[in-house]
Amino acid sequence: MTISGGVKGARDRVRLRHEKAACNVIPAGTLRYRCSPHGELHTVVVILLIVTLGFPTRLGIAHAQDVWSVVDVDHGRAGSVEDPCQDLLTLPALRDALHLVCSRKRLETANYHVQKAIILGFVGGFVKRDDVKHPEVLFATYLRSRYGSAVHVEVFGNHEEKKAVEDTILLLDTNKDGILTAAEKEQVKIILYGHSWGASQTLIFARELQRRGIPVSLTIQIDSVKKFGQDDRTVPGNVAKAVNFYQGKGLTRGQPLIVAADAGRTKILGNFHMKYENHQVNCDNYQWFSRVFNKPHHQIENDPQVWGQIASFIDSELLRIGAGTQTASSSESSLLK
Repeated sequence: MTISGGVKGARDRVRLRHEKAACNVIPAGTLRYRCSPHGELHTVVVILLIVTLGFPTRLGIAHAQDVWSVVDVDHGRAGSVEDPCQDLLTLPALRDALHLVCSRKRLETANYHVQKAIILGFVGGFVKRDDVKHPEVLFATYLRSRYGSAVHVEVFGNHEEKKAVEDTILLLDTNKDGILTAAEKEQVKIILYGHSWGASQTLIFARELQRRGIPVSLTIQIDSVKKFGQDDRTVPGNVAKAVNFYQGKGLTRGQPLIVAADAGRTKILGNFHMKYENHQVNCDNYQWFSRVFNKPHHQIENDPQVWGQIASFIDSELLRIGAGTQTASSSESSLLK
C-alpha cells in the first residue's frame, strides 16, 4: 500500500464518520430528516424521551404548556385593546374562544345595577400578564368593557402573588391609612379566575386573603395544575362560591375535583368535565409544540363554552335588576354537557 493510498483511505474513513454523524444532527425546530429510516426512528425516540423525561408529572408538564406560545408576542397591544369583541386585530382562534361571550346582550345601565368588584385573572405557565395571545388576558378587557368603572380588572402572572396582594389591599384601603377595616374588606366583591398554574394560584391567593380576613366571592379554575407543595383542590373557607373546569387527556390534565374546606361557608358550583374527542377547538394561537403534545390543555383554555359559562357566573355575582336583589342570570342552575 502506498502512502498516498493509505492517506486517501484514512480520509475516506474520516469522511464516512462525519457523514454518519451528520445524520444525527437536527436543525432546531424541525422534524424533517435526510438520513436513513433507522436514523429517523432513533431521532424520534430521542425527542420523545426528552419530552417524557423533561416533563414527568403534572407539575413538570405545566412548564411546557406556554413556553412555546409566548414567542413573537406584541405585549404593547394588551394595554391598548379596549374590547376584543370589536377589535379587528383579535386572532381568529381567540375570536372563536370568546364568540359566546361577545354574543351576550350588552348591558343597559338603566336596567341593571353593577356591584363594585375586583376581578383578578392569573395566567398559566410562564405566560406574561399582557400576552394577548391568551383568552384570559382578552377576557379581562371584555370585563372592563362590559362593567365599566364599577369593576377593577387586572391580570397577573401566576408568580406575581405579592404584587396582586399589594394591589388588592391598595384598592380596598379607601381612606389610604394603611389599615383595612372590616367595612373596607367587605365593600366590594372579589372574583378570581385562572388557567393551569394560574388556576391553582387562585386558591393560593384566596388563602392569602383569608389570612388577612378578606372574603372572596367566587373562584374559577380552568384545568388547574398545581406547583410543588400547592393545594389546588381544597377551597378555603373565605370563598363563598367556587367552580372548576377540567379535562383528562393529554400530557397535562387538570384537577378533577375541588372540595370545600368548610362546606357550611363555601358552595361548590360544580366540577365540569370537558371532553374534546368529538369536537374541535381552534388552538392556532399557540405554537406547534403545544398543539401537538399538549392540545387538550389548550383546547379547554380556548373553549367558548367554558368562557361563556364563566361570563354567566360573573354576571350572576355582579348584576342586579333595577334596585332589587334579583340576579340578572341563573347560570348556577345551568349544566354543561
